[in-house]
Amino acid sequence: MTNKKGFTILEIVIVVIFASLFFIIFFMQKANLDAMYRDETRKTAINAMYYALEKDFYPKNGYYPEYISKENISVIDPNLWTDPSGYQLGEPESSYSYQPANCSQGQCQEFILKANLEKEDSYIKTSQN
Repeated sequence: MTNKKGFTILEIVIVVIFASLFFIIFFMQKANLDAMYRDETRKTAINAMYYALEKDFYPKNGYYPEYISKENISVIDPNLWTDPSGYQLGEPESSYSYQPANCSQGQCQEFILKANLEKEDSYIKTSQN
C-alpha cells in the first residue's frame, strides 16, 4: 500500500469552483448594496432640498426660486448638491433635477425635484404650496 499525501486534481477543481461561485455571489451582492446606498443618498439629498424650499425659502419669500443652488438655498449641507456620480444639480449628467413651474420674473409657484435612481423608479417631490 502506498501512502499518498496531498490533494487530487478533482478535489482542487471542486474547491476552485466553490470559491469562484462564492466570489461571484459576493461581488454581485456588493454591487447591489452599493447601488442601494447611492439611491438612499440621492433620496436624502432630494429631501433636504425639498424641506429647505418648503420650510425655509417659501415662508420667507412667498415663492419658489427659478433655479436652486448653494447660493440661494444655503441651509443644507453643500455636499448634497453633488450626486453620487460627482455631478452638480443642473449639470446634464446629474441624477438630480429641479423643474420650476408657473414662473414670472424669477418667482415660481410650483416645482418638481427629481432623482433618477438605480434600483427603483425615480424619486419625485413636488411643491405643496
